[in-house]
Amino acid sequence: MYVVSLTYKVPEEIVEFHLSAHVAWLQDAFDSGVFMVAGRKIPRTGALLLSNADRSDLDAALVKDPFYVNGVADYDVEEFHASRVAPGYENLQDS
Repeated sequence: MYVVSLTYKVPEEIVEFHLSAHVAWLQDAFDSGVFMVAGRKIPRTGALLLSNADRSDLDAALVKDPFYVNGVADYDVEEFHASRVAPGYENLQDS
């Protein structure tokens, strides 16, 4: 499983300018099964994404993100093994 941390590197008005294209990309990535969770960081300095896709599929999706294409955010991808989960979240547990 992967956690992708996006950190904005441009002023908020540039983030807002590219936001609708980013949201459309994000919906396509959810529809194709690349992401399971997405949300803004608080304070709004970027976002976090959770993926259970193959690394090659994840990387292929990330390079199509308008935030990536237009230099809006830096990306940090961390792989982890979900060995314990709370009741109700068993679908997130790695086997």
